[in-house]
Amino acid sequence: MNDSLDRNLGEQPITSLMEALSLKPHDIVAASTVQMTHKMVARAMKGRRLTANVKCKVRDALNLAGGTSYGMADLFNY
Repeated sequence: MNDSLDRNLGEQPITSLMEALSLKPHDIVAASTVQMTHKMVARAMKGRRLTANVKCKVRDALNLAGGTSYGMADLFNY
């Protein structure tokens, strides 16, 4: 069971951006206009590898909650 793809990538930049904006994971979920769970946000912050679709949902919700316009490269380092 040797996966060549590392799934745990460590804390992501989204974590420090959320702290700077004083946002909690619940704020991101509440601001989302699409179906989103707290687990998605938690995985994004911890560095669990996400699909492109989930990354887009998290980015869009963060931008709505914080009134910002971050891109993928600002939130994730993979």
